[in-house]
Amino acid sequence: MQSTGEPKRARVLDPVERVTEVIFGLLMAMTFTGTISVATAGQEAERTMMIAALGCNLAWGLADAVMYLLRTLIERTRNRTLRTNLCGATDAATGQALIADALPPRIAAAAGPEELESLRRRLVDYSAMPAQPRLGWDDFKGAIGVFLLVVLSTFPLVVPFLLLEQTALAVRVSNLVGLGVLFLAGWVLARYAGAKPWEGAIALAVTGAVLITAIIALGG
Repeated sequence: MQSTGEPKRARVLDPVERVTEVIFGLLMAMTFTGTISVATAGQEAERTMMIAALGCNLAWGLADAVMYLLRTLIERTRNRTLRTNLCGATDAATGQALIADALPPRIAAAAGPEELESLRRRLVDYSAMPAQPRLGWDDFKGAIGVFLLVVLSTFPLVVPFLLLEQTALAVRVSNLVGLGVLFLAGWVLARYAGAKPWEGAIALAVTGAVLITAIIALGG
């Protein structure tokens, strides 16, 4: 099969963004489900608490989606400003300093003057000036993805309350489900980072257990 020569499209959300949004929504929901055992005593009260948890994640999902769009726009504006400043730099040393400031500190420290100069020349010689920063459909798809991840992460914690009649048991099962999701999230993040998946999974699950314990101690 012949290649079309078109560049491969980047993912709308990378694995770290996806997993961290799930963790964020999960922990937000846990602040509600972890306190149900003392804050409620009946099915109607549980229903009210579940609506509150969902409403909270809806609000934070919307806020996080807007912040995602804002971060995207700021990053593109920063990249365009860097290219403009490089083209207007009076000498090579100034351009190299601009590139070094834009790179992560360790990479900038490891890159010598020759590498920085090579990168500076490539950026200056690159024919196309970045377009005026604006948001496209892929950006809005990313924002929608952020919103859905935060909101949908609530539902695994809610299911035990729908299936079990005993509130205390439902709370514990919900917490176990939350720990299981955190375990899987830690596994994915560690594997993506090139670390040992088991260590990452256990570390995040233990962190989650500590947070759940704190929630229960404060009102659960």
